[in-house]
Amino acid sequence: MLTASARGWTAWTRALLLQLLLAGPGGCLSRQELFPFGPAQGDLALEAGDDQVSAALALSRGLHFYDRSDLDSIYITTNGLIAVTEPPAKESHPGLFPPTFGAISPFLADLDTSDGLGTIYYREDFSPSVIQLAAVCVQRGFPEVPFQPSSVVVVTWESVAPYQGPSRNPELEGKRNTFQAVLASSESSSYAIFLYPEDGLQFYTTYSKKDQNQVPAMVAFSQGLVGFLWKSDGAYNIFANDRESIENLAKSSNAGQQGIWVFEIGSPSTASGVVPADADLGLDDGTEYEDEDEDYDLGVTMGLEDVATTTFPYKTPGRRDTDPQQVTSMLPPHHTVTESPPEHPVPRTRSFQVPLETFPQQYPQVVDVDEVEETEVVFSYNTDSRQTCANNRHQCSVHAECRDYTTGFCCSCVAGYTGNGRQCVAEGSPQRVNGKVKGRVFVGNSPVPVVFENTDLHSYVVMNQGRSYTAISTIPEALGYSLLPLAPVGGIIGWMFAVEQDGFKNGFSITGGEFTRQAEVTFVGHPDKLVIKQHFSGIDEHGHLTIDTELEGRVPRIAPGSSVHMEPYTELYHHSRSVITSSSTREYTVTEPERDGAAPSHTHTYQWRQTITFQPCTHGDAQSVLPNTQQLSVDMVFVGYKQDEQILRYALSNSIGPVRDGSPDALQNPCYIGTHGCDTNAACRPGPGTEFFCECSIGFRGDGQTCRDIDECLEQPSVCGSHALCNNHPGTFRCECVEGYQFSNEGTCVAVTDQRPVDFCSSGLHDCDIPQRAQCTYLGGSSYHCSCLPGFFGDGRACQDVDECQPSRCHPDAFCYNTPGSFTCQCKPGYHGDGFRCEPGAAEKTRCQHEREHILGAAGATDPQRPLPPGLFVPECDQHGHYVPTQCHGSTGHCWCVDGDGREIEGTRTRPGMRPPCLSTVAPPTHHGPALPTAVIPLPPGTHLLFAQTGKIEHLPLEGTSMKKAEAKALLHAPDKVIIGLAFDCVDKMVYWTDISGPSIGRASLSGGEPATIIRQDLGSPEGIALDHLGRNIFWTDSHLDRIEVAKLDGSQRRVLFETDLVNPRGIVTDPVRGNLYWTDWDRDNPKIETSYMDGTNRRILVKDDLGLPNGLAFDAFSSQLCWVDAGTKRVECVRPGQPGRRMVLEGLQYPFAVTSFGKNLFYTDWKTNSVIAVDLAVSKETDDFHPHKQTRLYGITTALSQCPQGHNYCSVNNGGCTHLCLATPGSRTCRCPDNTLGVDCIERK
Repeated sequence: MLTASARGWTAWTRALLLQLLLAGPGGCLSRQELFPFGPAQGDLALEAGDDQVSAALALSRGLHFYDRSDLDSIYITTNGLIAVTEPPAKESHPGLFPPTFGAISPFLADLDTSDGLGTIYYREDFSPSVIQLAAVCVQRGFPEVPFQPSSVVVVTWESVAPYQGPSRNPELEGKRNTFQAVLASSESSSYAIFLYPEDGLQFYTTYSKKDQNQVPAMVAFSQGLVGFLWKSDGAYNIFANDRESIENLAKSSNAGQQGIWVFEIGSPSTASGVVPADADLGLDDGTEYEDEDEDYDLGVTMGLEDVATTTFPYKTPGRRDTDPQQVTSMLPPHHTVTESPPEHPVPRTRSFQVPLETFPQQYPQVVDVDEVEETEVVFSYNTDSRQTCANNRHQCSVHAECRDYTTGFCCSCVAGYTGNGRQCVAEGSPQRVNGKVKGRVFVGNSPVPVVFENTDLHSYVVMNQGRSYTAISTIPEALGYSLLPLAPVGGIIGWMFAVEQDGFKNGFSITGGEFTRQAEVTFVGHPDKLVIKQHFSGIDEHGHLTIDTELEGRVPRIAPGSSVHMEPYTELYHHSRSVITSSSTREYTVTEPERDGAAPSHTHTYQWRQTITFQPCTHGDAQSVLPNTQQLSVDMVFVGYKQDEQILRYALSNSIGPVRDGSPDALQNPCYIGTHGCDTNAACRPGPGTEFFCECSIGFRGDGQTCRDIDECLEQPSVCGSHALCNNHPGTFRCECVEGYQFSNEGTCVAVTDQRPVDFCSSGLHDCDIPQRAQCTYLGGSSYHCSCLPGFFGDGRACQDVDECQPSRCHPDAFCYNTPGSFTCQCKPGYHGDGFRCEPGAAEKTRCQHEREHILGAAGATDPQRPLPPGLFVPECDQHGHYVPTQCHGSTGHCWCVDGDGREIEGTRTRPGMRPPCLSTVAPPTHHGPALPTAVIPLPPGTHLLFAQTGKIEHLPLEGTSMKKAEAKALLHAPDKVIIGLAFDCVDKMVYWTDISGPSIGRASLSGGEPATIIRQDLGSPEGIALDHLGRNIFWTDSHLDRIEVAKLDGSQRRVLFETDLVNPRGIVTDPVRGNLYWTDWDRDNPKIETSYMDGTNRRILVKDDLGLPNGLAFDAFSSQLCWVDAGTKRVECVRPGQPGRRMVLEGLQYPFAVTSFGKNLFYTDWKTNSVIAVDLAVSKETDDFHPHKQTRLYGITTALSQCPQGHNYCSVNNGGCTHLCLATPGSRTCRCPDNTLGVDCIERK
């Protein structure tokens, strides 16, 4: 029986429903017509204050939003916003739009409820009356859509105040806003209803903490960041963002009732944007409602069951009824006044259509340089819902074609590729699937669940044979064995890439790897049930499929050490428009560890049900060719758990075809069972029975058993057109314009005007040898002169080193060492001197060395590994035993200058933290010729390039500056890793790398041996890595955690250098001699190249203008040039830090990723051509390229020198006197402690 209050509330709701049904366009929405709210309705109240965020409001029914259907909680904020994921603390107040999280914003502004300035209520409601009230509102906005919600979320901002800021605006005093957001959801879709009552909006702007002034509120939706590893903005829609449009929210409508606005926010129609209702406030012909009392008897009590079948007495235009020419304009808003005809004197309400600004998702997948530009297009809202290929080409894969239909468009993969058109992969190519697994699983009768988070899942698929290998790492032993029967966890990947029989499609061909799957496993004879939820997000920017998996429930216990066997099985998949279902019963046999000479075994059964939801293309005949039922045949099932590594493994062989009985291999075609023997560059085409033939892929020719690359350049000499060169590549070819020409927008080569500046020397457009060997002298006009530097001989264009050691200029008792452009002398053992004069006996110690020994001995501090006693001053000596000109007291921090005898120079002592500019009073040793680094051309033997290619590192030897392509080979195979960044230690001959699949940081010796992981904890997405070979430290960028860290070479003593003002840090390099650090941040809004000292001080922006996507960095210590490759501007550019100006070396690149330097060359990896490309800095021209045999994406690249460059920093000797981290700075060093280290064990000082 209903209570009195409940009966009264129900009656009130019925009256409100009737009022909504009878409301004409002229009536404003009153506050009494809002959805019921307040404590009496069971509402929660948000904590009062500024920039508050609620705890997660768990939803009993999932919320659909854009392309997601698995949102199970939301967050309510003070600032007129509902978040679908928890907002970061730094985005608690309104700032840049769109935010990084999904957002529903009925009135996004800086609001305040402090000191009783209003209240914010919220709840999830299942009452029939509220559900029916929401259904009526949605039906008025979308009359052609049958919608019956099963849950409703009601959020009310009642009498909230504007945030005033430091200077209060007297015009806003006493102003209060009341508005409401209602989210109604069914099993397949969700709608948002925004309600703005009359006089509910009394202010339209608030003070912005970011902009420090008044800014208008905003009505908008945002998908938030999307992408698995490299995040980018998803789709977002702005419906109102200026004062005039905000004022009209209470005066107009898109759902037939003033102050009510309805939006479709989650369904198959909203993958690329929210859809607003388009119902008008009245008839298009201007006629008014006539005597509504004749249609409705107001004396009749209307029940809720009547409301659902009530028809509306006026026509509401549908989403597809609007003239496509009447396109709502972009902001600022367009207003339309609808006047009443003279014969109808009743005043009409001003009609206002809120403008829509739609921004499609910025897809993180980097596939093609041309596609990157397309994703920046901003599409205006068109009330004609039909979309065409012309403005949606970016929705299709680069390997797909787009086709228009009368109702829309569809994508389909071109020949040689497979998928659903939105996602396409090469036929027969191996595939990788990466993701994370989390779970809360009870084992047996245990009352405590096994909980795990952030566990890695990796899968490798041999697609042309339908075999999938899945590994889930770090599964606790308490759970690992009990999950062995659940092969379907990895079986979904097998279904995706099952071998397709003629006329049948696997999961990837149907879904493109973009779907949600929920499965339920019930164990027969046990009260145990497990729910598996998986979300596949398509192909990421690395060309890998991404998956998130969640396990929850209870499984029977399987004893540790047991083995599980599963027989081959079949499973039927039933297809409807956007849903695939299957169910089956499976047996598995558990063999326990041997006891007393026997190994007991038991057979068990579980029932399996699953539902897969996806978004198909519904236009044309895209779905008609798919059979309603398909049979998945699974053979060679292997399951195993490796106890010592805590890795769970599943391996299955899969094929998809018609429903049949018997063995999966019975009478099947070799194409379906992988016994065809076709070439790796061929596809297997089945025929009748067991007949088949092999067909070479596009770009190859042969009988299918053997396929050879077609040389398109030889067979079609004019394929690239005039003034162009054709370069053949496996399966394809590449056109390049000859010197003096560049590609036009039409793809033809046209002449470059004013290609060269006047001064050939300063611009680098000369053919002199590199600056380390030759000098260019500009003579005016187009003339210049090349001459070799002292210590070299030649014509200036090619200079060779003079060997000063032939004959030797050193003392007879000294060794002579030739260096490029110079030489050095060193006395033999048993002699001392400067090499030009050597005398028998050991060298005498200097005054500085004697003083150091005396002080350290008296203090008992002779152990260099132990810190010095507090208050003790010990002078510093240089490598020759002379006093360092700048001396500092380690305890007080004071510094001063000294003369050659170590005496303080008066007036030079500075306060702590400052170092005086002291000059050395001791002359350096005399050498003939300039002291140049040793590792310059001519190159020492053994120098080579190292580059990463997904799961391996290859090395490419160099001969001079030429790549010895025939000798390229793999250095390291790591199929379970995605190696991104590379760095080389020339001291220990070790290569270091970052791995984003782990994530981890590892290293290996070039001389062989097993690779080692040195860091695996507290990493997000480590990408760039750099090395200080003098200070023995590594530095890396983490684009997920948005920080830059440093550690010793063994991974110990980690310290975060930067964790603010970073968005997408990537490339990073060091200048060890000068103590500088450089990195790129390809933040799309503010791309920049920054620098700092290695200790993290003196951080500053080096380059910020005219950047697009700065990826890789290279620092050439010999020329002191910092160069970078930019995938946005498609350029190579260089700058000398500390000097004005920058040099554009080369433009028109494809998609560069990483870069390294050696001699006069830069070498960069390119994502579009999958190659290593050499650029001659002297002539600003690409001179060579290398295409690895395996045509997959290349990542990091570095130069492995056979000898370290000359030079030192203050951390080179004895770790700079530091107890832990020694971080070089220009002319000094800083001693730093690792994070989370107790101060008693570490001393920080400068």
